[in-house]
Amino acid sequence: MGGTSETDATGAAAGYRPLLFSIAYGMTGSVGDAEDLVQDAFLGLARAERAGTAIAAPRAYLTTAVTRLGINHLTSARVRRETYVGQWLPEPVVSTAERPGPAEHAELADSLSMAFLVLLEALSPVERAVFTLREAFGYGYPEVAGMVGRSEANCRQILARARKRLALKDDAPAPPARRAEGEELARRFFAAAEGGDLDALLGLLAPDVAFRGDGGGKARALAHCLTDPRRVAQLLVGGLRRLRRLGAHLVPARVNGRPGAVVYDAEWRVASVIGLDVDAGGAVRAVHAVSNPDKLAHLGPLSGLGLLPQPQA
Repeated sequence: MGGTSETDATGAAAGYRPLLFSIAYGMTGSVGDAEDLVQDAFLGLARAERAGTAIAAPRAYLTTAVTRLGINHLTSARVRRETYVGQWLPEPVVSTAERPGPAEHAELADSLSMAFLVLLEALSPVERAVFTLREAFGYGYPEVAGMVGRSEANCRQILARARKRLALKDDAPAPPARRAEGEELARRFFAAAEGGDLDALLGLLAPDVAFRGDGGGKARALAHCLTDPRRVAQLLVGGLRRLRRLGAHLVPARVNGRPGAVVYDAEWRVASVIGLDVDAGGAVRAVHAVSNPDKLAHLGPLSGLGLLPQPQA
């Protein structure tokens, strides 16, 4: 990925990386793929400059490149998605109070929650690009049209079609709670689950709560979405009890901009990431648990998340 010297324009455009990562991640749901798409966009900019092409607007060039690379990626990845084992969830973006995460993740749009990205799986690559750019990042139709290579009128039609398709789903993400309220509810949620307090946990779940687990066929996970509150509560209590017996540790974290936790095994290796969607009404509406090791590899060692226990003075 290294080895390409940055020109003046590419160097000046380095500040766009957080935005570009967010767009690419919103389209792919993969941290690794998003980083690759951003790198490819910068390499394309460097090549254009070496060829003598004047880039008057590097930001527009890069966002267009990332968007079109993302559409191509989704088109080629479609078969893999259709044959994915079990439920599909995005790779989690994790941060903590101590360390907000890599710079590339710092401007991740709050609307790119796990529930939002799961919803976007129903869209075609172009629909997903238009919907993400317009709804998550607020680009105007002229900008969206330039990025996806369609007319403004066509983009309006694509967005209307995408909205119609998503409106047919009854699991659209609810408006999130304010950060402090969401984190307090998450604290109570995990305390009840770890403590085996089934009644307290049930009191925190929305009537239409949904639990999704992604093991990718490589880790233990539910094959289908679970929607019964009592069964969700029982699953959480039983699962965390089993993990505790195995010496696991649960550490609070921000997952895709929402409250959640990282589960570590007895050797302090990442075993699972749990993200919560806490709505403005003060209830947990969705629980997303990613345990597929392929989707956790980017998190790296524990110390990389700023969670390693500090030595005593």
